[in-house]
Amino acid sequence: MLEKIYINNPSHTDLNMYRCGMEDCLPGHSWGPAVRDHFIIHYIFKGKGIYRVNDKLYNLKKGDGFLICPNTVIYYEADKTDPWSYAWAGFHGLKSEMYLKRAGLTLENPIFRYDRDDFLKECFMKMIDARHMSNASEIRLLGYLYIFLSQLIEVFESKKVSNSNSLKEEYVKKAIEFIAMNYYRKITVTEISNHVGLDRSYLYSLFIEFLNTSPQKFLTDYRIEKACELMKNNNLSIGAVARSVGYNDPLLFSKVFKKNKSVSPREYKKSLVNKSS
Repeated sequence: MLEKIYINNPSHTDLNMYRCGMEDCLPGHSWGPAVRDHFIIHYIFKGKGIYRVNDKLYNLKKGDGFLICPNTVIYYEADKTDPWSYAWAGFHGLKSEMYLKRAGLTLENPIFRYDRDDFLKECFMKMIDARHMSNASEIRLLGYLYIFLSQLIEVFESKKVSNSNSLKEEYVKKAIEFIAMNYYRKITVTEISNHVGLDRSYLYSLFIEFLNTSPQKFLTDYRIEKACELMKNNNLSIGAVARSVGYNDPLLFSKVFKKNKSVSPREYKKSLVNKSS
């Protein structure tokens, strides 16, 4: 099956639909090496093939898509045993490149994958159906093109947010690991942020976002919890416990401990003895 639609006189400037179609390719069917004067997105419904651009070769299959950029030498070919079936949309306009970049598609990164549902395929089917319209097909096609691109943008930008959150979590984990390995020293939040490679204020914002506490409060809480564990050892004095968790001044340790636990270290240690007896 080969379906094509050409719009000869597009009247819009931000985004212009130029052509669209779909094809069940014959084994080894190819195009190029050659250039186009507008953007084209191909989306593969089934089968396999290759796409070559900028000396890079991409092996593609069902669910993959590829971008052709204007005035760039490209070549693509259907697999000889499992040829692809695909649809395409050609367009240009002042905002074409901007929309494509928002979808993560550039000359350097011309491949995308979409296999979550049939949304893109249905967009193409509706584009093809629009050929039956005699008076407003151009507007209908442009509408479907906007919907198609918006879906690519939505998926790409949601991935960016997800990746961004993952990176933020890694920073927080790295900071926590540093605290766990160094709480017994007189470390500072500045030292922690330097180790992670972040500005102190940004590290603070990440701790608030993911842990609902500040790095300083987390460090203090961590030290006090470690101190509580050490107090179970009757052979350790309060001063020894304090030094073991990064407080060389026992009076400061007692003040911080009481603020955190609402009882003094001595009272806390005494309560442990009473519980065990």
